[in-house]
Amino acid sequence: MIEFQNVSKLYGDKEALSNLNLQIENGEIMGLIGHNGAGKSTTIKSLVSIISPSSGRILVDGQELSENRLAIKRKIGYVADSPDLFLRLTANEFWELIASSYDLTSSDLETSLARLLNVFDFAENRYQVIETLSHGMRQKVFVIGALLSDPDIWVLDEPLTGLDPQAAFDLKQMMKEHAQKGKTVLFSTHVLR
Repeated sequence: MIEFQNVSKLYGDKEALSNLNLQIENGEIMGLIGHNGAGKSTTIKSLVSIISPSSGRILVDGQELSENRLAIKRKIGYVADSPDLFLRLTANEFWELIASSYDLTSSDLETSLARLLNVFDFAENRYQVIETLSHGMRQKVFVIGALLSDPDIWVLDEPLTGLDPQAAFDLKQMMKEHAQKGKTVLFSTHVLR
């Protein structure tokens, strides 16, 4: 379970979050929907420890995030709102980096990749340098990276942006299947479809 307890975030004198109270049970899909600047990404970045709340608490499975960051991060697969990181690596090198951070064996990595490359129709692009890929293809690289370790919690910031219709459909199906296994999905979007 994920809990935000009276979480606020200030950027200077601008309040991005104001006493957010939110509880997401295991097995749920929670969508944060709103216009740009509504606080969706701030909420997500607080959960994945990119930023720290100005006040309040975030708990994951009863553990306080501020005291157990590493253990909690290992439970989370995160897709950022911009797929413009690690641009000089190949997709495969990026996935190997992610796999090493989660202590995945080579065998586990290949098993996960075989499934995900098939789902996202990406096998022929596996060894391309990320900066040579289109926005949608970069997005697929980062979605695959987030899902490699089969984390309990998927945190996806605007995950459908740039994906082709089939990939978007497949990701939505995977989100449903993940929740049906008793795991959690938190995603943001400003598109209702």
